[in-house]
Amino acid sequence: MATKPALLTVDDEPDVLRSVERDLRRQYGRDYRILRAESGASALNALEQLQKRDEQPALLLADQRMPQMSGVEFLAQAREIFPEAKRVLLTAYADTTAAIDAINRVSVDYYLLKPWDPPEEHLYPVLDDLLQDWRAGYRPKFEGLRLIGHRWSPPSHELKDFLGRHQIPYRWYDIEALETDKELQTLVKSHPEAERHLPYVILTSGETLTAPSPSQLAEKLGLRTRASSTFVDLCIIGGGPAGLAAAVYGASEGLNTLMVDREAPGGQAGMSSRIENYLGFPVGLSGADLARRAVTQATRFGVEILSPQEATCLRAEDQYRVVTFKDGNEVRCHALLIATGVSWRRLNVPGLDRLYGAGVYYGAAMTEAISCKDEDVYVVGGANSAGQGAMYFARYARHVTMLVRSDGLAKSMSQYLINQIADTPNISVESFTEVVEAKGDSRLETLVTVNRKTGETQERPASALFIFIGATPRTEWLQGVIEMDDKGFIYSGPELMRNGEPPKGWTEDRDPYLLETSVPGVFVAGDTRHGSIKRVASSVGEGSIAVQFIHQYLSKVR
Repeated sequence: MATKPALLTVDDEPDVLRSVERDLRRQYGRDYRILRAESGASALNALEQLQKRDEQPALLLADQRMPQMSGVEFLAQAREIFPEAKRVLLTAYADTTAAIDAINRVSVDYYLLKPWDPPEEHLYPVLDDLLQDWRAGYRPKFEGLRLIGHRWSPPSHELKDFLGRHQIPYRWYDIEALETDKELQTLVKSHPEAERHLPYVILTSGETLTAPSPSQLAEKLGLRTRASSTFVDLCIIGGGPAGLAAAVYGASEGLNTLMVDREAPGGQAGMSSRIENYLGFPVGLSGADLARRAVTQATRFGVEILSPQEATCLRAEDQYRVVTFKDGNEVRCHALLIATGVSWRRLNVPGLDRLYGAGVYYGAAMTEAISCKDEDVYVVGGANSAGQGAMYFARYARHVTMLVRSDGLAKSMSQYLINQIADTPNISVESFTEVVEAKGDSRLETLVTVNRKTGETQERPASALFIFIGATPRTEWLQGVIEMDDKGFIYSGPELMRNGEPPKGWTEDRDPYLLETSVPGVFVAGDTRHGSIKRVASSVGEGSIAVQFIHQYLSKVR
């Protein structure tokens, strides 16, 4: 049986220490080991013992006012030993400045004010949230899904990306490490066919799959791709921030709600390594964390989620809207919300398509960053997504070079990210620079770049290029059905009116509602809407607002 992760509380006042230990043991004693220490030094010794035994602390709760070593000083040193543990500072009201300093200096996750009574109101909700976050990234020793593949294999990358975006724990083995990785040697000895049939998946049950597609793997993992009913009140196509917000608001207000995503809930935002300007999260959160929280919330309200599943056709039948999926199944609904978001715009440059998945990637920061340890990484793009990716790569790569076609980052990136990039020594930004060719046989080996201002061309050795540019709406399946601009972004509301007249084919005796498309009962929200702001918070807002107009529509058709 696996050892339970630990919760460590540190305080030099015996009465306070006993009180904290008592409250922690009462709430968390069944799932965690509760440890205590009377000083920062003894707490560090306890952490070193955990490290020697290959055990994990989930959370560290330290008092600020301790002699010899303050709470902030302890948490700073503890971070070097266990960087993934959640860190909480216990302070008095007068120590608020120290708490803010702790957030900035050592990335403290939260600070609590004394006294915390009653713990049910002031202690447990905070720790529950932090421990849930920690659990989402915790990888205990277990024989779960294992994936053997090749770093430079596009199918291997596709499976890694699929598992990562669905937040399914797995262990990755690069076949190139066979000569040095004893665990991989043992695994291949037990599965000799693995080396010849990559990527090779070993499921928890022991069943094996040779070179499966993501949809085949999804079926084996029990992910839902078919709706339990052929009719719902509200069908949402797209599981990014707009779709998830609409799902939560729709289901919480009594609508039988189905949400469908062709890849994984979270959308493009779910691939973000860090979002630091989202309201209510002062130390930021990853896109995966945001998606996980939203999916949990939607599921609690009864939303049915299909993923991976893709919509391929839309038609109207009287008061119903009918969506056909890639597998041929259909769902009827009274109201439909299109929240399909956008995908990365492809660079039309020689060599990129051929080397996609073999050193050339679109997004994929969370999937491939660890593989780039101690290497030089190139990032194309100058908006927030590129900046967030660059910051994440900088944790692993030797150096990160951002290639920006404009004169800098100020026009398209939030200032907080610009400041962080400027303060990160292993990130550099090259303005007026574009990739014009990618070279390599079976993987990326060389990039050719040009400085459009000087005309200088360079060939650079490169093993990894990550592209974060542009926005291509996922609306091909709606061509000829719904009015959109020449780039595929969907018109809605007042934009549909021409000289005071509604769009051609409009059947209602009213003007289109805000966020309603040219087909009555079909709404749009998020990045795929014409004129959208392309920010997570605005997409969430649009998704929730759309539900209010959907209610107005349903009140007339039901």
